[in-house]
Amino acid sequence: MRLENKTALITGGNSGIGLATARLFLAEGARVAITGRNHKTLDAAAAELGHDVLAIQADVTDIEATERAVAKLVAKFGTLDIVFANAGIPGATPVGQTSLASFEEIIRTNLTAVFFTIQAAAPHLNPGASIILNGSVHAVMGVPGYSAYAATKAGVRAMTRNLASEFAPRRIRVNQVTPGGTKTPIWSEQAPTDAAMAGLEKTLAGMVALGRMGEAEEIAKAALYLASDEASYVTGAEIVVDGGATGAPIGAPVYRVAASQ
Repeated sequence: MRLENKTALITGGNSGIGLATARLFLAEGARVAITGRNHKTLDAAAAELGHDVLAIQADVTDIEATERAVAKLVAKFGTLDIVFANAGIPGATPVGQTSLASFEEIIRTNLTAVFFTIQAAAPHLNPGASIILNGSVHAVMGVPGYSAYAATKAGVRAMTRNLASEFAPRRIRVNQVTPGGTKTPIWSEQAPTDAAMAGLEKTLAGMVALGRMGEAEEIAKAALYLASDEASYVTGAEIVVDGGATGAPIGAPVYRVAASQ
C-alpha cells in the first residue's frame, strides 16, 4: 500500500486520467477527494469509487469554489499529502477562426486554474507532500491549430519547475506527468462516434513509436510513483508517458512504412 494514511486531492477526477488515478490511489490506501464540474459524471465516478471517496462539484476556474473544495477535504480528512492538478479541457484555436472568449477559456482552465488549485491547497500541505501537474506533449510538438492548448501546457511545464523551487523549503515535491495521445473522453468533440474514434485512434497510433494510444491507467501509474515515497528525491521532474511520440518519433509506424517503400 504505497499511499497508506495519505490524503489526495484530484481535480477533474470524474473522468479520464483523473478517474483512473483516483481508482489507483484508493487501491493503494489513500483517502481521496475528487472534483468535477459535471454533476452527472461526478456522481457516476463517486458511485464507482465507493463511499471512501469525497466527491465535490467544483469548476476549477471558480477560485472560490476550489477553495471551498479544499476546505471540505480538510474538514473530512485533515491535512493534505497529494495534489494532482489534473483538470483541463481540449480545444482548437486556429488563426482566423478563434474568438477571444474561447482562447481565454482554455488559458483559464488549463493554466490559471492550475496555479490557483495549488495556492488553495498550499496552507494544508504536510512536509514531504507531493504536487503533481498534468502536462501534455502539445507543449513541444507544434500541432497546428492548437496554440492556446499548447501554450497552457508549456506554461504548466515551466510552472512545475518554478513551483518545485518555491516549495522546496517545505520539503514539498512538485513534478509533472506528460501524457501523449491517451484514450479518454477528451477526444469526444473531435471524434463523437465510435467509428470516428476508431479512425482517430488508428491515425494517432501510426504516429507513435509503440504503435498505439495510451491508456488512462498508464498515466495514473506515473502519477502514483510521483505521489509515493518511492519518489522522495524527485522534484522539478517530468515523466513523459507518450509511447515514444516525442522521444523516438522516427520509430513511429508511419516512418517504418515510408522507409520500406
